[in-house]
Amino acid sequence: MQQQAQISPKFLYDARGCALFEQITQLPEYYPTRTEAAIMARYESAMAQAMSGCQVLIEMGAGNCEKVRRLCRSLAPQQFVGVDIAGDFLQAAVARLGQDFPQLKASAVAADFTADWQLPPDVPLARRELFYPGSSIGNFDTLQALHMLQHMRSLLNGDGGLLIGIDLPKSLPVLIAAYDDAQGVTAEFNLNVLSHVNSLLGSDFRATDWVHEARFDVQHSRIEMHLRARHPVMVRWPQGLRCFAQGESIHTENSYKYPLPEFLSMLASAGFGRSQVWTDEQQWFAVIHAQA
Repeated sequence: MQQQAQISPKFLYDARGCALFEQITQLPEYYPTRTEAAIMARYESAMAQAMSGCQVLIEMGAGNCEKVRRLCRSLAPQQFVGVDIAGDFLQAAVARLGQDFPQLKASAVAADFTADWQLPPDVPLARRELFYPGSSIGNFDTLQALHMLQHMRSLLNGDGGLLIGIDLPKSLPVLIAAYDDAQGVTAEFNLNVLSHVNSLLGSDFRATDWVHEARFDVQHSRIEMHLRARHPVMVRWPQGLRCFAQGESIHTENSYKYPLPEFLSMLASAGFGRSQVWTDEQQWFAVIHAQA
């Protein structure tokens, strides 16, 4: 039996993928974005107090830079650094942010979070605050997530911290609907990865051969996104080929739903100190500030 085929979730985010994901965040089924936004709004002053004195605000997975605007107003940092794998999309978003906050020195860094990326040398070390919203940490397996948290801690001085969003466990129907919406936008987002891979590898994936599927893995407490073959499929690329049986899938993304005590333990293992936690009334989502 062939090994489970996988495509790294970072390849979901080409320019079209980023635009589709923005659409997903507006869907009625997709609770994480609006739940996190409500937490950020409700506890804005408490978060600003926890991050007081911030001089450099660094957003990981910055995307369209919309989520960071509230922090830019409440913290008034001197410098903003947006970090994302989609460089062109990010550059445009950072430029808009810089126009709206003219006192802010805003810059963009195109980086792959799965590597040990670094900030430019002109970013001061003192009073850095990292912002990693959207529960994106859940897209990585637990060991990789821990490594990322350790790397984040290495980017901070003792006077900094990390503000991070995580998605908490909840009922299965709510979870599945969030990753398999009625309008089919998430399906389009998942299928788009095939055209991106074609452009990178010269492969001949056809989206019509595949169907989007969202599953929940109880053992690992994670949503899995897959592309399942509608019929037997052969995919070729310059270095080789692979045959897929009908029903065989390509695993494209995970989204872990961490119990809060487990994630707080991960933060401690990564070297972070005292944490403050804010959640919504349903306990669906948490925003955590961890001191460096």
